[in-house]
Amino acid sequence: MARDVYVANISFEATEDDLRTLFSVSGTVKSVRLLNDPRTGLFRGTAFVQMANAAEAKDAIVTLDGALLINRVISVTEALPKKPREATAVPEQKSPRRKSPTESRRKPTGKGPRK
Repeated sequence: MARDVYVANISFEATEDDLRTLFSVSGTVKSVRLLNDPRTGLFRGTAFVQMANAAEAKDAIVTLDGALLINRVISVTEALPKKPREATAVPEQKSPRRKSPTESRRKPTGKGPRK
């Protein structure tokens, strides 16, 4: 088990300090990261909390899942590792044929190729 936990259903009024205080009953809190919506920049009501070790993270899940934080019942689960992104195939683009410097300066004469 990892030492990171995922917290959901957090009140929009909650702060990092509120989570740090709540989770400190299970051990040492290394970091708290509140997640914001990338488009609006507003808090999404979810966070990642990193505990000092896996045992403390497990204790936090057992102890705090279903706990009340600022009038909301929070959900605390093990944070899952981020899935690696699959590379998407980009179609190969052919670059246009470049003309030599002398070709681009020639003017068409309408007579065809020389023999």
